[in-house]
Order: sequence, then structure tokens, then C-alpha cells
Amino acid sequence: MKKVLLLGAGLVARPFVRYLLDTAKVRLTIASRTVAKADAMAAGHPNATTMTWLAEDTEKLEKLVREHDLSVSLLPAPMHPIVAKLCVKHGKHMVTTSYVSPAMHDLDAQAKESGIVLLNEIGIDPGFDHMSAMRIIHDVQKRGGTIKHFRSFCGGLPAPDANDNPWGYKCSWSPRGVFTAGAQTAKYLYNGETVQIPGGALFKDNRHGTTVPGIGEFEGYPNRDSTLYVDIYNLPGVQTMIRGTYRYAGWCETLTAVADLGLVDQTPTDFPADTTFAQFTARFAPGTDAASIRQRVADRLNIAFDSAILDRFEWLGLFSDDLIPFAGEQSTALDVLAKRTEQKMKYAPGERDMIVLIHDFEAEFPNQPAQRIKSSLITYGQPDGDSAMARTVGLPSAIGVRLILDGTIREPGVRIPITADIYEPVLNELESLGIQTTEETTAA
Repeated sequence: MKKVLLLGAGLVARPFVRYLLDTAKVRLTIASRTVAKADAMAAGHPNATTMTWLAEDTEKLEKLVREHDLSVSLLPAPMHPIVAKLCVKHGKHMVTTSYVSPAMHDLDAQAKESGIVLLNEIGIDPGFDHMSAMRIIHDVQKRGGTIKHFRSFCGGLPAPDANDNPWGYKCSWSPRGVFTAGAQTAKYLYNGETVQIPGGALFKDNRHGTTVPGIGEFEGYPNRDSTLYVDIYNLPGVQTMIRGTYRYAGWCETLTAVADLGLVDQTPTDFPADTTFAQFTARFAPGTDAASIRQRVADRLNIAFDSAILDRFEWLGLFSDDLIPFAGEQSTALDVLAKRTEQKMKYAPGERDMIVLIHDFEAEFPNQPAQRIKSSLITYGQPDGDSAMARTVGLPSAIGVRLILDGTIREPGVRIPITADIYEPVLNELESLGIQTTEETTAA
């Protein structure tokens, strides 16, 4: 029986664990900083073993990698190359859901020489987005067509019935990454022109709005460097190439204000034991004592006192007398904001999250009318069960593990799921689990 090592037992791990234990004949070891989380996921299954492991214990990590046939890293992204190097050293396969980093890419030749698969980007975004897009792209190309425009946006959000706060967001993922996204640079191709967005300007002037019937208004912002996918997806001559993230309307203006105010600052700061949120926020909005904190923030941001942005700040408690989570400790503004978000934007019992992924293609064909192809995935979490985010990240990666171990995915090297040997069996299996796209083709 094959042996699989899972490193990390976070928010998306449970569907991964249950799929492998229920459908694959493997022995699964779950190594986590918090073994109680691993125990809850294993639920006493005879083929599951759990243990405490700390990321700094590299000696134990190497021993675990050596003893297993395949390692799965659901750790923070900087840890993936460390695990991958050990997998290469000991001739073991690896799976992760994160983007291929330069350090991971550099292991390609060694992985091929060792005959192992280092499968990356096998979650939802990246992951399912690649697979569902490539199936359409390859079909168009087989029919002699060319993709001229490609737009793709994905978001993990509260379902409409759970969308009950003014931010339009609840935490199914780490809020730190959500708030620091605005510092990223972005680049995309639009109608033949390259658009470059410097760090800090992502949420300001780059919103792509859309309406999804029955769900609501969304705004999308670009994600990283979309132009790389002209080559990755093999789309020479494409005029538009943009990949981005969906949020409910109002998100971008609010995150712009969060950044402009300085709430994502990561400078360590000593906070007195009695620091309130009003006092915390006042650090970023100097003014007279006579002015309310809300008015000072409005003046600092040059927005109206009755702005919806400030309503969102007030709902989060940034003007309140509540003590900040790190009162009496050294922390950062970002830590305070992220912790407060975790406290206020939890899913209540019975509430559902939602994944919305929409691809929009325009394809041209010789001697045929041009086509517009729209592919949509809208899937919901299970009330009091697994979230949509956990299912759409955990299940593709678990299926990838099974397919590597049974020899279906066999080509070695650093891989992402853009080839049919990966995306066809993974998408077929996901469809059997209720995760599938709907497609609509119309005249362009």
C-alpha cells in the first residue's frame, strides 16, 4: 500500500484527507503543528496516522519525506521548495496547490532526472481554472480555431444567503493575504495593449464589473502577471489575456482606503495594554481631539463622512472602544486588522460559502462565424460541512495524488495541470463529485 505524507492540516485539508482515505488505497500520515486538527480529520481511520511536526524541524521532515511515496505540502508557500528539494533528493513525488515559484521551477531538470512528478497549482485558483480553460482551448484549437480574447475571474465569497455584512466577505482563507493583495504588481493584455499596474494601485482603477444572474454584482481585479499565460496556454496572437479575482461590489474602493490609511503596515509596534480600536485607528488619522475618529479618517482619505467605506470601517469596529486583539503586545497594523477580520467575518453555523469562476473566450475560425464561449463554475459549501473553498482546493489535489500513485500521471518534472493527461481525469472525477462547469456558446 502506497504511503502519503500530508504536511499541514489547515482550512482546506479535510476534503483532501477524506477523499484519499475513502477512495484510494493509501496509508496517510498527517503531520501538523496542531495535532488535534489532524486527529479530527483522520477520525480514527485505520489507514491514517497523525503526528505533531513543526516547520523548523527539518531533520524530522527529511525522515518523513524519505519514508513516504509522495508528500503533499499545504504549508505556507515559502516551505514548498524546501519540501520539493527533499523529494528530489529521495526520489519521491510531491503535490502542492500553490503557484510555481522560481525556486520550484529550478528543480525541473532534477525532478526529470529523478523520474518524479512535482505537481503544482492543483487547487481552484490556480488549478481548476487552468484545467477548465485548457479543455476549451484545446477543443477550439482541434477545430482549427484561435482564441482572440480570454478573460477569467474567480472568487471565494459568501453565498447570497450568507452575504449579510457590508464588506461582502467572510473568511474561508487567510485574511492576511486578502489584505496584502493590493501591494502586488499586476500585468495583463487588453485589446492588444499591455497594461501594467504598480504595487499599491491594484484596487484603484482596474475594476472589471460583471453581473451574475441570481447572485449579484461583482467587481474583478487583475491577478499577478496574466501575460505569462499567453505562452503557458499556447495562445499566440491572443489580443486579451486577463486573469483576476472576483469580489462583491464595493470591495476595491474599501481595500484602497484600507491601504491608503496605512492599515496594512507591517512595522512591529508596541501597543499599550488598554489600546482600543479607536486609539489604534487614530494613529493613522492625525487630527484634533474634538473631531470624531470617523471624521478624522474621512478627512485623511478625502472622502465623505457618510461614505459606505466608513460604514464598513465602523461595522468592523475600527472606531469602537473595543480593545485590539494585541493590546499589551508588540504586533503590526496588519496583524490587528487580520485578527479583527477573523473575529467579525466568520461563517455562522449553517452558512455557506461560494466559489464563482467564469471564463469568457472569443474564438475565431476559418470560414466560420466567430464564437463567444462562456464557462461558469458556481459551487456552494455544505452547511455545517466542508466549505466550497475547501472542496475545490482539497479535492483536485487529492485526485492528483491518486493519479500520480496509480501511474495515470507519469511524465516527470515540475508540472501544472494544463495538459490532457492531468486535466481530463481530474475534471472527470470532480464532475462525479458535483464540481463541474456549465458552458454556453453564442455568436461573438
